[in-house]
Amino acid sequence: MFEVALKMLFGDRGKYFGIIVGIALSSLLMIEQPAILISIFKSTYSFITDIALPDIWVMDPMVKQVDDSQPMRYTQLYRVRSVQGVEWAVPLYKGSQEVRLSDGNLVGANVLGLDDATLIGGPAIMRKGRLADLHLPDAVIIDETGANGVLAKPATTPGGKSTPLQVGDILEINDKRARIVGIAKAGVTFQSQPIIYTTYTRATGYALSQRNLLSYILVKAKAGVSLSEVTRRIAHDTGLSARTADDFKTMTFKYVLTTSSILSNFGFVVVIGFIVGAAVTGQIFYNFTLDNLRYFAVFKAMGTADRTLRRMILLQAILVGFIGFSLGAGAAAIFATVTRDGSGLSMTMNWQLLLGCGIAVAVIVLFAALISVRKVLRLEPAVVFK
Repeated sequence: MFEVALKMLFGDRGKYFGIIVGIALSSLLMIEQPAILISIFKSTYSFITDIALPDIWVMDPMVKQVDDSQPMRYTQLYRVRSVQGVEWAVPLYKGSQEVRLSDGNLVGANVLGLDDATLIGGPAIMRKGRLADLHLPDAVIIDETGANGVLAKPATTPGGKSTPLQVGDILEINDKRARIVGIAKAGVTFQSQPIIYTTYTRATGYALSQRNLLSYILVKAKAGVSLSEVTRRIAHDTGLSARTADDFKTMTFKYVLTTSSILSNFGFVVVIGFIVGAAVTGQIFYNFTLDNLRYFAVFKAMGTADRTLRRMILLQAILVGFIGFSLGAGAAAIFATVTRDGSGLSMTMNWQLLLGCGIAVAVIVLFAALISVRKVLRLEPAVVFK
């Protein structure tokens, strides 16, 4: 009987492909939108992820998320270094500065000032040049996305293609000379601004006149010492806010989640995808069942049990659900692969997302099977003789 059920399904190619396309499009929407949302949320704390060496981030108590740095007095660095359980502590400057391009236009960029001696906080992946070259005069390192994007040399002719920055090119940051000594790979930030790495002393020189310029203090705890205990001691002894890297990521994520409408916007699209998938799939599958009622009536007249008929319809629903979900997930995976290394829209897929979408598709096909089963079970066998 199961073989007959498959022949019935494949025999009506129009409705068969219609059901699969409906489920595939629904699956694509339900995977793609959350995957893009995950990628956006990851970009909110990508700056913390890129700086993986320190265990603890020390900041002003008023800081709410990583892009909301509040300047502190430089003397706070020595107070943090004196706290018991601290292996080392280094300064970090983070600020937005204006970069003048060769055509005179001004572009905003994130300038990161690394500890002059250790360069802790620098990029882990260098495309060109070396991190140690920051010790050279006027040296800066540009992230790859910025070098190929908004910081690239403008085209000399209207409509022409811009030229990516290279090692040796010169920029102006707040009317001060900056020479590119390296190109690095960095995570895409939530603000999507280019990133410029340099030493702490040089970064504070680029900054406008301010009394306090210390944005964060990066701390490494001594081996065998509890991170929670060290963060408690730093907060108690200095009056500053001390958080582990994971806690700082969580704080940034929650802030963006509660102060923006990103989740509701993307969630609305996912819900629409589910509703449309359920409606289209249910309608087509129900029409498919109606077109094959005469066959089901013959089976009932021949004495086929209702349990067998239910299994036949369930088999048809599971098969089209599996094929449609596979096509939708495959299309989403291809899109994620194509945009993986780009600077624009990207996707982050994981097994939890695929599992959730798979469950949603299962609900859709079971709903479609349910309305079809009810119609078949109420069918009178004598209808086939009319």
